[in-house]
Amino acid sequence: MQYIIDGHNLIPQIRGLSLRDLDDEQALVEVLTPFLRATSSRALVFFDKAAQGHEGKRNFGLVHAVFVPASQSADAAIENHIQKLGTSARNQTLVSSDRRVRAAGRSRYMSILTSAEFAQKIQAHAETHTTQTPVEQKLTPEEIAQWEELFSQYGNQPPDGLIP
Repeated sequence: MQYIIDGHNLIPQIRGLSLRDLDDEQALVEVLTPFLRATSSRALVFFDKAAQGHEGKRNFGLVHAVFVPASQSADAAIENHIQKLGTSARNQTLVSSDRRVRAAGRSRYMSILTSAEFAQKIQAHAETHTTQTPVEQKLTPEEIAQWEELFSQYGNQPPDGLIP
């Protein structure tokens, strides 16, 4: 699945992210990536108000970001992108809470999620797929004895050819 996302619209909906953070765009990419990987999806995320010299497209693997110049809004850039997609837009899902952007998506028969709905999907996925570090099992007394016997075979001398 391909998502088209209004990035600054989604950031405040994600727990732990804030538009006040200097690296809020990168933080969103890092939140999106595991979700996209697990769902075999990709995302095109639009961020507005890019600093001069930082506008343009960047590839972050499963996430492609479009940093829209300050002279244009992300909403307008998303609408233009949807229009350029033509009939293929119906195969993508639009994530935005902006009414005008959602209307542009509906005109191309896109699936539409509000930013809050999409944030809930990401959060639900994160809660059910938390990466758990495997618990290291303790050795039994028998296993410890076997290891001690193995290592004591050599006494204080290293095995053949090894220099400590």
